[in-house]
Amino acid sequence: MKAIITASQLAADSTGPNPPTVLDVRWQLSMAAAAGAPAFDGRAAYAEGHIPGATYVDLDRELASAPGGRGRHPLPDMAEFGAAMRRAGVSAGRPVVVYDGGQGWAAARAWWLLGWTGHPDVRVLDGGLPSWEGVLETGTPASAEGDFVPEPSAGGLLDADGAAALARSGVLFDARAGERYRGEAEPIDRVGGHIPGAVSAPTNENVGPDGRFLAADELRARFTSLGAAEGTEVGVYCGSGVSAAHEVLALAVAGIPAALYVGSWSEWSSDPDRPIAVGPEPK
Repeated sequence: MKAIITASQLAADSTGPNPPTVLDVRWQLSMAAAAGAPAFDGRAAYAEGHIPGATYVDLDRELASAPGGRGRHPLPDMAEFGAAMRRAGVSAGRPVVVYDGGQGWAAARAWWLLGWTGHPDVRVLDGGLPSWEGVLETGTPASAEGDFVPEPSAGGLLDADGAAALARSGVLFDARAGERYRGEAEPIDRVGGHIPGAVSAPTNENVGPDGRFLAADELRARFTSLGAAEGTEVGVYCGSGVSAAHEVLALAVAGIPAALYVGSWSEWSSDPDRPIAVGPEPK
């Protein structure tokens, strides 16, 4: 899977013979929204200004199914996901570039889904919209229909049992903030803590102050020090499978393939029969 692209390269590619389809996936996890307050409106932000030619994609409605027993952002229905991507202009023979407001989580979720379902050329704009130095377009222009038909891969995806097994046989990274991993705080899900055997690897440590990814060798050194040695099977989870996609992207930048546990902690912790570990150690 391809990984990231700079704003200058996107600007150059956009004037080339096969310009990329650009998707705006602005979204943010809001603790206020989780408590019932209005959520961030990515569609309104998109209408106020977006990269020229970009089409808005709604993470909650088009990149996930409704929350429930499989977590807060379970996999979308593949037929509905494919239809949404075609509406956004996604075609198999045309590159795709995805961006969000700068955090990178939502863009990484779109990157992972498209790559996992067979698109050969998807990249995330490193640094998101704040890195773009060109003009912005307003309004909601129509997109030409694409032809992309999702074909999910046989690998790259973990369920709860697979994540538990990988924590024992390989390395399972927990991409959430350290206090949630340790069980000291849990602002959203039923209980804090982590999957037994999982290693704390907060995703915000994969980027610099400007929101751009660290250099590939720095990321590789970080993940290797946490247990992702060559030949080790790697998986990632977070709260609901969104920031974990960003960590899978960081691992891809580092040249380390990793699977995603989409249900993540929101699914795992919803079942009181599943074991929960607390504290700074994996076990």
